Amino acid sequence: MPSIIQLLPDHVANQIAAGEVVQRPASVVKELLENAVDAGATDIKLIVKDAGKTLVQVIDNGQGMNVTDARMCFERHATSKIRQAEDLFSLCTKGFRGEALASIAAIAHVELKTKQEADELGHHIIIEGSKYVSQEVAVLPTGTSFAIKNLFFNIPARRNFLKSEIVEQRHIIDEFQRVALAHPQIHFSMYHNGSDVYNLPISNIRQRIVNIFAGKTNEKLVPVEEETEIVKVSGFASKPEFAKKNRSEQFFFVNDRFIKSGYLHHAVMSAYDGLLKDGAQPSYFLYLTVPPSSIDINIHPTKTEIKFDDEKALYAILRAAVKHSLGQFNVAPVLDFDRDPSLDTPYDFRNASAATPTVEFNGDYNPFADNTPISPSRESSSFSVNHAAGRHFPKATSNWDSLYIGLENEKDSIPTSGFEFETDVITSSLFDDVTDKAVTKTYQLNRKYIVSPIKNGMVIVHQHRAHQRILYEGFLKSITIKKGLSQQLLFPLHLYFGAEELVAIDEMKDSLTNVGFVFDTNEAESVIVSGVPVNVSESEVTLVLEQLLSDLHSDIPLTSFSQSDQIAKSMAQSLAVKTGVMLNEQDQENIVNGLFACKEQNVCPFQKTTFTTLRVEDIDKKF
Repeated sequence: MPSIIQLLPDHVANQIAAGEVVQRPASVVKELLENAVDAGATDIKLIVKDAGKTLVQVIDNGQGMNVTDARMCFERHATSKIRQAEDLFSLCTKGFRGEALASIAAIAHVELKTKQEADELGHHIIIEGSKYVSQEVAVLPTGTSFAIKNLFFNIPARRNFLKSEIVEQRHIIDEFQRVALAHPQIHFSMYHNGSDVYNLPISNIRQRIVNIFAGKTNEKLVPVEEETEIVKVSGFASKPEFAKKNRSEQFFFVNDRFIKSGYLHHAVMSAYDGLLKDGAQPSYFLYLTVPPSSIDINIHPTKTEIKFDDEKALYAILRAAVKHSLGQFNVAPVLDFDRDPSLDTPYDFRNASAATPTVEFNGDYNPFADNTPISPSRESSSFSVNHAAGRHFPKATSNWDSLYIGLENEKDSIPTSGFEFETDVITSSLFDDVTDKAVTKTYQLNRKYIVSPIKNGMVIVHQHRAHQRILYEGFLKSITIKKGLSQQLLFPLHLYFGAEELVAIDEMKDSLTNVGFVFDTNEAESVIVSGVPVNVSESEVTLVLEQLLSDLHSDIPLTSFSQSDQIAKSMAQSLAVKTGVMLNEQDQENIVNGLFACKEQNVCPFQKTTFTTLRVEDIDKKF
């Protein structure tokens, strides 16, 4: 029997590996940026077109490659990061597998330009689907440039699997932010479709955070510092009052590598225990420095998960560090009668010497002087002029209440006989014996359901879902006909968002305008709202926009057939009356009547039942 097992061709093996390495354009961005950081670059540019589907280009000024390395880097398991198996336990670089560039070259058109500082000329290599098209010598600046064009050009199913441009762009921005936050000593810049998205100069960590998320980020941050033999913790956490609904601004870095850890996240959340509202998520940017030998990075293809030697100790240290920072800056309220007052002393005053307090007073203060002091020169000149003319002007006084002294004694002298006072007019009805009592048509059950009687039973309406359906169809109609009603705000609202959120709002600006929002010219770090829809209050504007951005962040657009549909769903979900809210009779009737006036009454926008009918026959069966 002949052998049936054979080695796969290299291009086939690379395409299979690309399924794990390159999931979307953001994966390419991550690999290329990390390679640029490992190359020792101090200036990195990211250029993206059509959310990475057309072009992803990373340009750096790193050490570059010679001609041999330029060709070798596209081979599988070829890397400069490790030499032997023991190096896996002391990794100080980003990549180490040697599969990224080979996988990318198998599913895209790759153009490489590289040059070392000692060389006069660089090398220009073009690869299409793992096939070398050309290799030339060219005049190039020092560094490396990778241009990834037409991603998934030879895998149409994978290309069609990509999500909308907004979602893919958000994933790219996420990866860019993670690398930029980990390396504030590198200048990063990002361009999307020719527009400047980020320009991050070399700075410290706090400035880098502010430059990325803009707005009033600086006043939200509380520094976190703690150093032990196990781990060194540094970074910033946000104040509880600035917590958001989503987890978009939560970052862990271990040895300058971004990681995801639900265990460490729980440690931070436990430090905020009792300070956050339900569902609120604090922002934090925490940098952990541990010995490379105490962690294992090689446990997940995305390299965003790390195994620690002693997770319990790390949990306790991280929780204590965050909690101590919140208490040190009086963010967390303290009510403890047995508390040692010395614990409230800031670190800067622990070794400071005591000083005798000084007494300061104003010797010129006169409690009997006038409230409006007059300068000596002015007073003397006025006195001389007035008396020289033989006239005396009384000095102004602030005792105006003396004018009303004695009015209490004069009230008896006012004649009252000539006045007539009106009394309450009592109007009688022709039908005094008839009482017109209002009949209650609906009533609320458990502050969740609205019960309305019908001819053959009763209708039980879920108030939250029914209101969602009413608002959804209203918003969708406004967006479709582009005639949404708007009410002008007396004072425009300045809403501060991060760069990623500002880009998303700009993409949805036309649809939001059709709903009823009126936007003034956007500033660099904020959105100015001068008008809102008629059924949206001023205090709900921030809630609506944050809910909309949160839905986009959660990839909810997959369940919607258009951007307009998604906006209508998010706004309806934010503004719908919540379960537990007491409604009066008029509001109950409005919801019931509005629901049955909709085109689709049976389900809410999220395909959940809005009402059910309980017939008299069903009730009779209970007896």
